[in-house]
Amino acid sequence: MGTTGNPEQTGPSSGKVYEPKWLAWEITGKCNLNCIHCRSSSSMSSGQGDFSLEEAKGLIDEITSFAKPVVVLSGGEPLLREDVFDIAAYGTQKGLRMALATNGTLVDDRICGKIIESGIRIVSISLDGSTPQIHDDFRKQPGAFEGAVRAAEFFRRHGIEFLVNSSFTRRNQDDIPNVYRLAKKIGAVAWYMFMIVPMGRGEELMAELISREDYDRILKWHFDMEREEHEMLVRPTCAPHYYRIIQQEAKARGLDFTRRNLKFGTGGAKGCIAAQSIAFIGSRGGVQPCSYFPLAAGNVREQTFRDIWDNSPIFRDLRNFKAYKGRCGACEYINVCGGCRARAYAVSGDYMEEEPFCTYVPKRYREKKAKEDARR
Repeated sequence: MGTTGNPEQTGPSSGKVYEPKWLAWEITGKCNLNCIHCRSSSSMSSGQGDFSLEEAKGLIDEITSFAKPVVVLSGGEPLLREDVFDIAAYGTQKGLRMALATNGTLVDDRICGKIIESGIRIVSISLDGSTPQIHDDFRKQPGAFEGAVRAAEFFRRHGIEFLVNSSFTRRNQDDIPNVYRLAKKIGAVAWYMFMIVPMGRGEELMAELISREDYDRILKWHFDMEREEHEMLVRPTCAPHYYRIIQQEAKARGLDFTRRNLKFGTGGAKGCIAAQSIAFIGSRGGVQPCSYFPLAAGNVREQTFRDIWDNSPIFRDLRNFKAYKGRCGACEYINVCGGCRARAYAVSGDYMEEEPFCTYVPKRYREKKAKEDARR
């Protein structure tokens, strides 16, 4: 495996055409939980300004005029919208692969019937702990764990494929292997390990962020686990330097990891793909490179999504790897990693700065320091 990924992925100057392949769409800001890590600080009073059904259909029309991404209906809690399945059905009718992201607490047989009827292809539920004590502490709601596990039972009963998303900070990082095993036990087709990015209420977690050293240890654990996992797709999320680590670990151990990556959906992938192939649309119309990136690149109530996607200065900045600063700008792994732009912004106030939770010192940095030391 090479260490620099695809050389054509070097930003706008390369002439590469960027196409949205995955959109997270916050169809409501309203939520029945008050999770400590919530990027949008959602609550039951957060629904003001949500898209109307007609606005939602108009946005789907505009998006499908130039792309056919996977569209994940999220929130808040999307099941709090009575017309969520009307939106999903319309997207399905227009040829989109529709998905749903829920905390699971509102799922029952009727909801499962609506999911199937509307053409939703897959559902995600959130589990941030392997026990009610850990998960409910994270979600700030007694019964949240029970609701998520019960939702998995409903999905299995109705033959609905689902994946599990899990977010981690210092308060629950020791539970990571247990959550992975639980996701597999309850029948998930995939498990995504989210390394938290401080945004919204999550900003209060700055002191609880997993340390840089533990980050590397956890990602190496994931590498070993992924090599042995044969039944469920597993992937770390918001941890772009994993794609550096798997190359380094595979090379150091003399392993060929390429085929397993291709089989389980991570082959050829790179780290941060915000504004490269994914984007987030907020409940008030703001478009962001990803759900954890706090700056809006435009608003679909004022301009087309395509205009924002193609021409936003923020999106174009993030595609210009040559302009990245610090260690990221000097890194030989830039095209397979890119660093988390949202985390860079949260820590430094500059989304073009280096990934603050990466321990790697690029070769060019080491050589520069050696020359400086030699001149002293």
